Amino acid sequence: DVQLVESGGGSVQAGGSLRLSCAAPGYIVRYCMGWFREAPGKAREGIAALDRDDETTYSDSVKGRFTVSTGSAKNTLYLQMDNLKPEDTAMYYCAADPRRRGASCYSQYVYLFDNRGQGTQVTVS
Repeated sequence: DVQLVESGGGSVQAGGSLRLSCAAPGYIVRYCMGWFREAPGKAREGIAALDRDDETTYSDSVKGRFTVSTGSAKNTLYLQMDNLKPEDTAMYYCAADPRRRGASCYSQYVYLFDNRGQGTQVTVS
């Protein structure tokens, strides 16, 4: 299993920003990675994905507001979240899958990935 550790969650007012981080092993650069979220009473939602060629996809709900990226060492995955809305309140999870390429690495599939972290809570009021 791949060890993934999220951080950076917290409480913020609507319109504010947060940046989530996901610490991962160095070899993760070869993986398809992304973020999904889960809120009480709602279905899990894959929101952002980054493939091994640095191509990104986003759900319609976050497109234009959230940005997924890696650091220069590519052992940390980030999710920059701007213009946050109350409906963004959820537990956010980082996920990785070594098998996925191309369309199977799209954002809508992130909650199905093989490996995931413990999550970090984001609350927007």
